[in-house]
Amino acid sequence: MAKTFEEIVKKIMAEMEKDGCPVTKEEAEEMAKMEINSNDIKRYEKSDKPRKASNKERKVDTEKLDLLKLVKQALEENTSATDFVLKTETELTFFYMEKFYTFKLTKHGKKWLDKQK
Repeated sequence: MAKTFEEIVKKIMAEMEKDGCPVTKEEAEEMAKMEINSNDIKRYEKSDKPRKASNKERKVDTEKLDLLKLVKQALEENTSATDFVLKTETELTFFYMEKFYTFKLTKHGKKWLDKQK
């Protein structure tokens, strides 16, 4: 790899000439600056080893489950919605007027509430 700034500029000019797209010295200097600056950028890449599976059992939030059951009951009683699917306690999917819809329920913590004020 080229070490000095001038060597990088010459290398870029030679490569671009070889590709049939010659550049001016100023353009090559600009590219060289970008190449040098790009070496400082951290790269976050995915690891090759598989992620370790967790053995913890997930707790079901009964408050959210109760709320979605109330929504489901209200839809059943007041609309023609059908094909209800309750996915854990976070998601309710149903069929209404020839389309599928999904309610996703998020329980916000204290930090979220403080941000809203």
